[in-house]
Amino acid sequence: MSERDDPVTIGRRVQQLRAERGLTQKQLAEPAYTPAYVSTLEAGRVRASDEALRHIAERLGVAYDELVTGRSARLATELRLQLTGAQRILATGATGATEAAAEAFTAVLGEAETHGLVEERVAALLGLGECGIDTGDLDAARRHFEQAEQALGAAPLPTRVPALRGRAVAHYLAGELRYAVYLLESTLDELNRGGLHDPDALLLLYASVIGPYMDLGAHARAAQAAELALALAPRAGDPALVARMHRSVARTLLAEGRIAEADASLAKAAELYRGLQIRTELAHCHWMRGYVCAQNGELDRAEAELREARAMLSAKRAALYTSQVAVELADVLHRRGKSDEAAALLHEVLADLSSERGALHSAAAHRLLGIIAEDARDTEAAEEHYVRALSLLERAGAAGDLADLCRLLGDLLRRTGRVEAALDAYRTGLGHRTAPGTTTLGPAPAQPPL
Repeated sequence: MSERDDPVTIGRRVQQLRAERGLTQKQLAEPAYTPAYVSTLEAGRVRASDEALRHIAERLGVAYDELVTGRSARLATELRLQLTGAQRILATGATGATEAAAEAFTAVLGEAETHGLVEERVAALLGLGECGIDTGDLDAARRHFEQAEQALGAAPLPTRVPALRGRAVAHYLAGELRYAVYLLESTLDELNRGGLHDPDALLLLYASVIGPYMDLGAHARAAQAAELALALAPRAGDPALVARMHRSVARTLLAEGRIAEADASLAKAAELYRGLQIRTELAHCHWMRGYVCAQNGELDRAEAELREARAMLSAKRAALYTSQVAVELADVLHRRGKSDEAAALLHEVLADLSSERGALHSAAAHRLLGIIAEDARDTEAAEEHYVRALSLLERAGAAGDLADLCRLLGDLLRRTGRVEAALDAYRTGLGHRTAPGTTTLGPAPAQPPL
């Protein structure tokens, strides 16, 4: 919709408002204009000047913007309040929160589209995209983020970053690691080369690219992204964004064996999320701390943290994330000697995961089921699970995990007397181990001047 409606539409609106107020054309026109001019305007035969429309708006008791666009002066404010409410609902993590938030975002979207309010429409689309990520409806999430990008059109790149980042996350969760990295890196490069050093936009992108880097095995790039994110954090204005950064940085610290620092980073994130009352992200902190504890051998604490994360995400009906936590919980249960419970949990989870939805965790579930089958001396089932996991990881390009899985499969094949097949598996694993994450990634993006 244009900033000002056409003369016919404005004429009808003037006539309707005049009739509602019981005014004659003469009363509306006085003292600056004639009844004939008002009649011509109402018929849509003249494009009234701004001065004339301001006079008529004052006589009708409405705002000038409402008269020329049909939008209530209070509408944008009301929609922003509704958006804030929907975002708060989404953050609480209460039972049914995602569905309630999606309903509120959809209502705002309808109003914003009807009245041509671009900013409010984009915010509603971003909210619906986040709801799609939470529920695991990645196609819907990607569609909403793409629509937000299109609505922003030629807006400055920092303004488009949340939509671009959302689309990249949807591709990442679908197992399209290289494309997710391409989207994030190309945006970072454009921001930094163009001198668009918006701290919030850059921090959002660096925090988001750490996960795909780690899964691709590009640990050096992940560490560099974490270092840049930490340097940007003091300049960022959004505490929730800083908390998310601390959570992502913990992954790189853990990969470098800096467990105490990783735990401290997660503690900072959790503290910020509690202060902001963002329960969903707090669940992710429990999840990550459970992983840290598992890596450190604190299995009882790891189990407690992961169960807490799963309960919080399940209450919110965040199906995809709930399934992903369950895979890591199953690993801890297996290591604690509860293999039957772990296997039951994994079979339940695999019904909700697929190659297009949670590919990496689906592969992790098959890998763990293979290990459990090997422990039970069921080599045929173990091999089947390893091969399924291998197929999922190859499609996603998760180099680090592929190398480990090829070793497991090779060991199994060697123990069952298939030496040549075992050697092939080892060779494949070594190929992934030699230069993880470097063969498919181009030059690193330009860095901000810090």
